[in-house]
Amino acid sequence: MSTVLVIGAGGVSSVCVHKMAMNPDIFSEIHLASRTKSKCDAIAASVKERTGVDVATYEIDAEEVPAMVNLIRKLGPELVVNLALPYQDLPIMDACLEAGVAYLDTANYEPKDEAKFEYHWQWAYHDRFKDAGLMALLGSGFDPGVTSVFTMWLKKHKLKTIRTLDILDCNGGDNGQAFATNFNPEINIREVTAPARHWEGGTFVETPAMGKKVEFDFEGVGPKNMYMMYHEELESLAKFNPEMERARFWMTFGDEYIKHLTVLQNVGMTRIDPVRYQGKDIIPLQFLAAVLPKPETLGETTKGNTNIGVIATGEALDGSGEKTFYINNICSHEAAYEETGNQAVSYTTGVPAMVGSAMMVTGKWSGDGVFNMEEMDPDPFLEMLGEHGLPWQVKELDGPVEF
Repeated sequence: MSTVLVIGAGGVSSVCVHKMAMNPDIFSEIHLASRTKSKCDAIAASVKERTGVDVATYEIDAEEVPAMVNLIRKLGPELVVNLALPYQDLPIMDACLEAGVAYLDTANYEPKDEAKFEYHWQWAYHDRFKDAGLMALLGSGFDPGVTSVFTMWLKKHKLKTIRTLDILDCNGGDNGQAFATNFNPEINIREVTAPARHWEGGTFVETPAMGKKVEFDFEGVGPKNMYMMYHEELESLAKFNPEMERARFWMTFGDEYIKHLTVLQNVGMTRIDPVRYQGKDIIPLQFLAAVLPKPETLGETTKGNTNIGVIATGEALDGSGEKTFYINNICSHEAAYEETGNQAVSYTTGVPAMVGSAMMVTGKWSGDGVFNMEEMDPDPFLEMLGEHGLPWQVKELDGPVEF
């Protein structure tokens, strides 16, 4: 039984804390902190109502390292679970090192002033965590996270090598809004508008944002347009699977989303550089995020399914030649909301955050230093994932994908 401190109070945090409370044999004490304590209190009230478990709440600015260190030392957790914004990864890692506690997050660090998604800032912390005898686990969400574990499960059980890899992220849900993002609007729009990159021929190839579109028929959703874009797990997957000839990431977007996003880009609302307005500097994208619907409020109105998975082609373990496998999860927005009060996009990230935390505090995953999901044994993670709301399936396809 372990004490954990969760940082952040959005939809992902809500799901993670609810699921931790449903596993009191693993998480004996849950503490929740964010810049806005009232959001923490709302999550704690929902957890109490649904599970009977008490969650202690605190106000904290995660970028204030001394304050974070004081809070960690006061509470004495075995693990700090960072579900705040990616900008805050490094300060929280600094606080964990100073306070002597393990660390977990769901998304890699990125600087505020540039939409640049790379692991090198956090990989640079490896020796410091190793020397301190502490573990830091990066990217324990769905993508990144489960998609990386799916890939390594295929490599452990089905494929000797992986030649090509495609990650397919489909949200088939309808939230009834003209334009709304399914996770933090600022992060979502920064990702979508950044140039696309995919791994091919031993390097990353950059193409225009949203420049390649293909249609794919997703089980539980139907045919959807998906766009090639960059996602951080491509970097870690390429590092830990150097034999890959090509790796790509795809995400679905509806025509209305694309239309609204195009207009917002054209009028400058997705800019991340300061604009002077009424004597103050504002970031247009941050202002836009403030007026868009909050993802954690969309659970009740969102209907439909998500379908996220990995298609990998490579040399079969059994010596039968080249094979292609598709491993994926289908998650219902309605079922996620009924269980935790959150929609499935938050659910599919929050549950893996809980499972990754459980892997660490139970010792099923361990080590000194900074680790990506690909470096861990996929079996116990996926076993627990399936038991706690995200069952997965794997099937052999007739051949490699042709898109």
